[in-house]
Amino acid sequence: MLRRLSLLCVLLLLLEAGLGGVGAHAQVLRRPVPDKLVVLTFDDAALSHATYVAPLLRQYGFGATFFVCEFREPAFADKTKYMSWAQIRQLHRQGFEVGSHTLTHRHVNRLTQEQLGAELDSIEGRCHSNRIPRPVTFAYPGYDTAPVATTLLPARGYHLARAGGSRPYDPVTDNPLLIPSFSTSGPDTAKVLPALRQAQNGRIVVLTVHGVPDVAHDWVSTPPALFELYLRYLHDHHYTVVALRDLARYVNLPEAIRTIPPRYENLK
Repeated sequence: MLRRLSLLCVLLLLLEAGLGGVGAHAQVLRRPVPDKLVVLTFDDAALSHATYVAPLLRQYGFGATFFVCEFREPAFADKTKYMSWAQIRQLHRQGFEVGSHTLTHRHVNRLTQEQLGAELDSIEGRCHSNRIPRPVTFAYPGYDTAPVATTLLPARGYHLARAGGSRPYDPVTDNPLLIPSFSTSGPDTAKVLPALRQAQNGRIVVLTVHGVPDVAHDWVSTPPALFELYLRYLHDHHYTVVALRDLARYVNLPEAIRTIPPRYENLK
């Protein structure tokens, strides 16, 4: 009799834990995440984002986030490599999201809270001057994350921040200020197409793209022919392609930030 009661107690505890998990998931998710949901993000304000990437995205009807920065002078002044703020403003007018990548591409794990705040201030000021909405999404330069960022970003109204890690984003286990992504840099389709196929069972695939090509940083360049191949694949296989900000349709971001502990490992 005692053994049966013990087994019954164990079963009830397991059932309670399971229901608790379902409830927690329901609080984090606003609606079920569909299969084949992909986020496109572009870093570093490369000139090709305005001249080559944006027209292709508009042709396919895809959303995207452009994480802009200026690096340190005189780099950003070279308009054969980097967009002007007029071109960045045009991306916003075309319906794309403009996010923050710090002003000078400084890695947040090397910054104090005051230094990171100054970097955010600068990009936010540039956006204000160019009639671009204040950013609510952030990308970590060099994929380097740190508690200083996950503390300061939500206090300043940022809801989503993208890192690296080469794995899909799981909204019920990943804090939205530490979103993993896959890089498209280089000539190897064998890493990108299998990554896209992981957008299923509640997981979202986020891609990090630099210049197409990236004449300022050729080691992270994506060949234009391969970029077009990836877009055709997304189109032909009926993926939904959105900006990072659009994940708020599916995820209760304040609740996720509050309840999912930040995990900084495996995000490079």
